[in-house]
Amino acid sequence: MRNLYFSILAIALTLATIGCQPNKTEVEVPERTDGHPTWIMQGNIYEVNIRQYTPEGTLNAFAKHLDRLQKMGVQTIWFMPINPISKVDRKGSLGSYYAVSDYCKINPEFGTLEDFKNVVKAIHDRGMKVIIDWVPNHTGADHAWLKNHPDFYVQGKDGKAAVAFDWADVRQLNFKNPVMQDSMINAMKYWVKETDIDGFRCDVAWNVPAGFWKKSIPQLKKMKNMFFLAEGDSTYLPKSGFDAVYGWHMFKMMEKIAKGDRPAFGLDSIVAENAKMYPKNTIQLYFTSNHDENSWNHADFGTFPKEVHAPFAVFTQTMQNGVPLVYSGQEEPVLRALKFFDKDPMSFKELKRAAFYTTLQDLRKNCKALAANAAFAKVKAGDPKAVYAYTREKDGAKILVLLNFSKTPQNLQLSDPKLHGKVTDIFTQKTLEIDAKTRTLPAWGYAVYRYN
Repeated sequence: MRNLYFSILAIALTLATIGCQPNKTEVEVPERTDGHPTWIMQGNIYEVNIRQYTPEGTLNAFAKHLDRLQKMGVQTIWFMPINPISKVDRKGSLGSYYAVSDYCKINPEFGTLEDFKNVVKAIHDRGMKVIIDWVPNHTGADHAWLKNHPDFYVQGKDGKAAVAFDWADVRQLNFKNPVMQDSMINAMKYWVKETDIDGFRCDVAWNVPAGFWKKSIPQLKKMKNMFFLAEGDSTYLPKSGFDAVYGWHMFKMMEKIAKGDRPAFGLDSIVAENAKMYPKNTIQLYFTSNHDENSWNHADFGTFPKEVHAPFAVFTQTMQNGVPLVYSGQEEPVLRALKFFDKDPMSFKELKRAAFYTTLQDLRKNCKALAANAAFAKVKAGDPKAVYAYTREKDGAKILVLLNFSKTPQNLQLSDPKLHGKVTDIFTQKTLEIDAKTRTLPAWGYAVYRYN
């Protein structure tokens, strides 16, 4: 009996020290960590452009890719808007996803409600999560509310529903109307009840009043342990219930560094800015592309071309307080701007970046050091104008990230003895010793080491 006790104790102590390995035991975990769903803390997001994802452009056609995405380490699927698109003032042949004509229906271009339910179930069956894109700031130009509830809209000087910004195909909703707010919330609840989704990415969240978010998000989170991502970076958004905001400022700094307009240490100014702007536990969405940046600004192929992309992608996957995003086709990679209002299917044949993303996303899933709330510390490793280095650490797990944000090789020297020891290169799985010896990181090079 005594030997059995010590055997069990030894096993427990061993498991407690393994911070970067898959959890082999069934352990009860809290539903929320630092105010967020625990499942997102070591998660990632993959944005799906259903229209362009396959030649068919349907939910059922997309579902055939789920096994591949699961193997790539994708944890949360974000569907761009799945609602019908208005025909009045439609742009292009198919219109914008974001000109919604009915909040409680599926775009027939994609399939049926039953198709969507089946896809959600298939995603859940694979241990993954689902969030849908929600468009609360405006509706399309022929939404039923325009006829039945004109007071749901901001009125222009001509007495008609005002166009939202300069987007001619949509009309601005009036958030001073409490009935409109309740109708919007009921529509959001519908998708949770009917399809069992796990959260929302909220479009133009930055132009919707805090009062609405403070009213709606708590109600929805009572239904399920949901995740809310705001398109925006305003300080009021996390204070109003959002789990995550867009890391726009970091993205813009990354673009400048990629062009050679700013040094690598320019990232530090954004780290400091974020620390001042947001509540302590705010999550940032980090990315090298998304549907807007791809279609309008040629990301990632234009902003982080060829070999330049890799170190910035590593950064998005390993940075503190972050959840990384991969946009449809980046794993191929699709190196063009996808059309926004017309059919323009991508293809998946070579998947040149798939192994790269798989390695990073599996590490994030299995290593506590890459949790959103894991500690971050800058490391002196080389020329700060070119080299950006840091450690992430939590519960005994530790990661070292070395990035060369320049077009020339950089000599690195890790003189801090706290960094020395045996590590595993996560990309080669080779074990090596970190010491004070000088080593070289190639142009636009990167390395991620897990301490053993």
